[in-house]
Amino acid sequence: MSNELLDALDALEKQKGISRDVLIEAIEAALVTAYKRNFNQAQNVRVDLNLNTGTMLVYSRKDVVEEVEDDRLQISLEDAKAINPAYELADIVEEEVTPRNFGRIAAQTAKQVVTQRVREAERGLIFEEFVDRADDIVNGIVERMDARNLYVGLGKVEAVLPQTEQMPNESYQPHDRIKVYITKVERTTRGPQVFVSRTHPGLLRRLFENEVPEIFEGIVEIKSIAREAGDRSKISVVAHRDDIDPVGSCVGAKGARVQTIVNELNGEKIDIVEWSEEPVIFVANALSPSKVLDVQVNEAEKSTTVVVPDYQLSLAIGKRGQNARLAAKLTGWKIDIKSETDARELGIYPNENSTIELVESGEELDDFDFYEEKE
Repeated sequence: MSNELLDALDALEKQKGISRDVLIEAIEAALVTAYKRNFNQAQNVRVDLNLNTGTMLVYSRKDVVEEVEDDRLQISLEDAKAINPAYELADIVEEEVTPRNFGRIAAQTAKQVVTQRVREAERGLIFEEFVDRADDIVNGIVERMDARNLYVGLGKVEAVLPQTEQMPNESYQPHDRIKVYITKVERTTRGPQVFVSRTHPGLLRRLFENEVPEIFEGIVEIKSIAREAGDRSKISVVAHRDDIDPVGSCVGAKGARVQTIVNELNGEKIDIVEWSEEPVIFVANALSPSKVLDVQVNEAEKSTTVVVPDYQLSLAIGKRGQNARLAAKLTGWKIDIKSETDARELGIYPNENSTIELVESGEELDDFDFYEEKE
């Protein structure tokens, strides 16, 4: 072994964090395989690397037995004692069998092993880096695309953005900079494989955490998210301090905070509502920006009947039922919406047991056109 290789092993230990002992063990194992392959040998051998002299020696290993059945693997007790009288049955006799031209093969093999181990170590480091960043957002650059996937450069690794995880209202071009949410990191034979998304609800959560200091600090908590990526989303928030307005914190002055997130999501509308442990209040809030007259709760079936003013019925249901659908996902309750006229005809409104007052849950957001319902 050359001094250059020894120096390389020391450098790899410092720079890549790969133990020199691990590398040497791997090189020795590879040299045994190389010896058997190149010299057509089947006997048991051991390769010894002398770090002081930089030499590589090959030793055959034979078991001491009474009767020899395979002279490549065994040696008789008589012959063993001829070498050293101290040998006994079941001992192992070693004899140097280093071929003359083994140095060239050894050097090539050692280089291959080191290269492979460095590659494996780098892949391992990349995997550990990104597996710890799962469920987080990262900045990436669109590198290429095919019929099914988009490939996003994340520095040391190329992430896969499947077609199903791409925003339907977005088109991507090479060199575009985008934020993506890491959904999964896997080990493969070709290295770590990172999967990312633009449609995952977690992307919306992380964007709010980055944009709203109160959420990042835990003063305001996102309780639930319902998202139809590229079109509309709803999030419910609650404050853990009485002097904090959770919805106002997320909206920001003149809508600045939420507008930044809307821009990042290419115009996706976002409804921010206040969470409540009371289903009556929570469901009423979730139907924002619609006004709600009454919410009647069926605990057994986890369903609600919501009464809205006649002129608000289409707004409460939403385009293609989207507002009601997202509200149901956000709250976890089934929602059946009735107009005030229909509710009166059915005799379910007014309800003397109602605990809700008129809710105008979208009122403070009316100044921002990204909350308006398109009929």
